[in-house]
Amino acid sequence: MDTDDAENELATRLRLAVGRLHRRIRIDGQEPVPPLQLSALVSVEQHGPLRLSELARLEAVSAPTMSRVLAALDGQGLVERAPDPGDARCTQIGLTPAGARMLTAVRRRRTALLARRLARLDGEQRTTLAVALPALEAMLVDD
Repeated sequence: MDTDDAENELATRLRLAVGRLHRRIRIDGQEPVPPLQLSALVSVEQHGPLRLSELARLEAVSAPTMSRVLAALDGQGLVERAPDPGDARCTQIGLTPAGARMLTAVRRRRTALLARRLARLDGEQRTTLAVALPALEAMLVDD
């Protein structure tokens, strides 16, 4: 097997393992909101109050789609709308305390699910994962 084939094989196996593990955690976590709503909440948390158009851009969805997502989150009391101090015609979307609590609970639940899966591994496998983490984290950096 040449270097290109080996790298493609590694990329394929990594893609499948990470994708399946993420899906398993998401399914087992029985999240209280769908994935796009959860992602939007995380974006609001990370980037501060945002206009609907900014949030739609971050989530790579259309403004009408984001409007529906925000209506659902607003209806659950997870986000709040406030006047945009820079433009009175616009509103900004912020996280409510209930939204912050929900994100904390989701993270705790997902971490516990992953910890249970890690506990299935032997010590050498866990050490291998710990050693690989810096490389995996480096892959998260955008070009």
